Amino acid sequence: MRFAGFGGVYHGSSFMELIEVDYPQLKWEPTGGGDGIANLSVPHGTTVLAFKFGEGVIVAGDRLATEGLRVASRDVQKVYATDGHSMIAIAGAAGPAIEMARLMRIELEHYEKIEGEPLELDGKANKLSQMIRANLPAAMQGLVVVPLFAGYDLRRKQGRMWKFDVTGGRYEEAEFEATGSGGLYARESLKKSHRATASRAEAIEMAIQALTDAADEDRGTGGIDTLRGIYPTVLYCSEGGIDEAPESEIKATYERIIASRRERRTGARS
Repeated sequence: MRFAGFGGVYHGSSFMELIEVDYPQLKWEPTGGGDGIANLSVPHGTTVLAFKFGEGVIVAGDRLATEGLRVASRDVQKVYATDGHSMIAIAGAAGPAIEMARLMRIELEHYEKIEGEPLELDGKANKLSQMIRANLPAAMQGLVVVPLFAGYDLRRKQGRMWKFDVTGGRYEEAEFEATGSGGLYARESLKKSHRATASRAEAIEMAIQALTDAADEDRGTGGIDTLRGIYPTVLYCSEGGIDEAPESEIKATYERIIASRRERRTGARS
């Protein structure tokens, strides 16, 4: 299909192609910079995770961004809704990752306006894979972006999720996945607690427990900060769409987890 733009003709429903044809000066160039990029002190997002539960799929992430051993920000958003039935969780260089998440949302909105219907979930994962591949030159200089992508497949009637490598390779996961500096510890936690038939409340508890376990072992992962009122972002997607767990529920769930651990520790000592 061919579309006439202000500056020329483009042949699909890609927002990025439209920008390249009509507004080349605004084209996203993740490869900018020079040989010194790898030496820059760039804020990095850390632990994010995704897993299936009874109603669909859940995505969660801590809020900490670090620059080496320094805290860059305690309140970074790492989990985004990209449309009504898909979500992205970002880890890696914070600037390019957040920009990629926002561009992904615009790309899907543009496709739906041009085609009159949303892109299927597989196509959305492919689109994100292309964006990660475009970032490869910057990644080779240290600006690595490694997101997780998840959503509810309206055709298959189930939640699905993908992880990616730095070259844009995408790999669908059957149960759960985590990435970032604390991803290993979050995965180990989910190995013990994950149940694909879990209720929404149980799924939120599994997510908070996994992030708490990761924060216990990884200094780059931000735990729940009750003093400042900073809590992980937890989005879940079912056939009805995307919703966010309220901070009050996350706080209550965290307090139950800590109380249970305290009881076990006290019982072990006695």
